[in-house]
Amino acid sequence: MIKSVNKKWATKRLTINLASGEAERLEKYCSMTGRPATDVIRELIRSLPAEETPNAN
Repeated sequence: MIKSVNKKWATKRLTINLASGEAERLEKYCSMTGRPATDVIRELIRSLPAEETPNAN
């Protein structure tokens, strides 16, 4: 029998490198909205198109 994993708790840790201006912009937005960076980044990822699009390169 295969156990299903609750997707809410199935997480993957991700480390990103941001330019100082990007980090400052994120920090300012989080400060203005009172939201943690993790929530803001998750929302941005969820807003990405789910369908594959041809690479413009």
